[in-house]
Amino acid sequence: MYPLQARHTFGLNSQTSNLITIQDNCFSNIDTQGPIWILGQGSNCVFVDDFEGTVLHINSKGVDIKECATSFEVSVQAGEDWHTLVTLLLNHGIYGAENLALIPGTVGAAPIQNIGAYGVEVEAFIKAVKFIELDNGHNHMLTRAECKFGYRDSIFKQQLANQVVITEVVFSFPKDSQVCAEYGELQGLNKPTAKDIFDKVIEIRTAKLPDPAKIGNAGSFFKNPVITTSLVEQLKQQWHKIPFFKVDDKHVKVPAAWLIDQSGFKGKKVGGIKCHPSQPLVLTNDGSGHASELLALAREIQSTVKNNFSISLENEVRLIGKAGMISL
Repeated sequence: MYPLQARHTFGLNSQTSNLITIQDNCFSNIDTQGPIWILGQGSNCVFVDDFEGTVLHINSKGVDIKECATSFEVSVQAGEDWHTLVTLLLNHGIYGAENLALIPGTVGAAPIQNIGAYGVEVEAFIKAVKFIELDNGHNHMLTRAECKFGYRDSIFKQQLANQVVITEVVFSFPKDSQVCAEYGELQGLNKPTAKDIFDKVIEIRTAKLPDPAKIGNAGSFFKNPVITTSLVEQLKQQWHKIPFFKVDDKHVKVPAAWLIDQSGFKGKKVGGIKCHPSQPLVLTNDGSGHASELLALAREIQSTVKNNFSISLENEVRLIGKAGMISL
């Protein structure tokens, strides 16, 4: 058995039957009969049980930048660190990804989750995603449209989940890219440059979010729910200050952190698991936490928010049991 506690940032004590590190995109001689979990930096998953299968740790490296007439095409190996890439792009005068600074994880994980922050989602810059089928070793490529991106979602979380391994992501960054400063604290910036956005995002995330190197966590545990405009109008009658952001003419997005805070969970503990006192969207592990405590607190938050607001919270963090992903 191989320990997994240091392989995922939440740090629960767990282990796996087999662990293989992939350095060069060579996937031969891998047993695909049993359960398989694809792992990068483990920043958006929690092993809530011993995994009875093979964990593939993706650690391939390489960045290739090609300048085109109106854009920069950047091909990146799946094992590269995401924030390191964002920093590299900024230093090369390639703009657009600065709103996504300091998001933990690898480049290969970015399209799976369609990571996003401060008004920008990574799908906006993805040109293609290359991957390999685990059962036959065949290589394929999907265009951005074929990836079926949605809010924290993609074809890699749905139809292709645990069937393929992303090996490379090809990005296209327009040379005339405009900064996005329309979300939250970024609105206070005066004619910001991409570097200003980058610095501010890092400042905000550092102040609000606990460092997983210091205390176990997997970032935002729940997704921000999208609800109908009619429901938010009903809720405004009781919750006059409920914040929301327009999605389309019939839907708005409500900050899950606000719902959790209003439900009284900020700072609440269950054993070694805690709802962070300054960012209730984040659940933390002080090092002594158990999976049962995490699931108990997360489910209590989910049920209380449902009772208070008629809104169903969905976990953003992927929970992994004995044979793969489990539901909350």
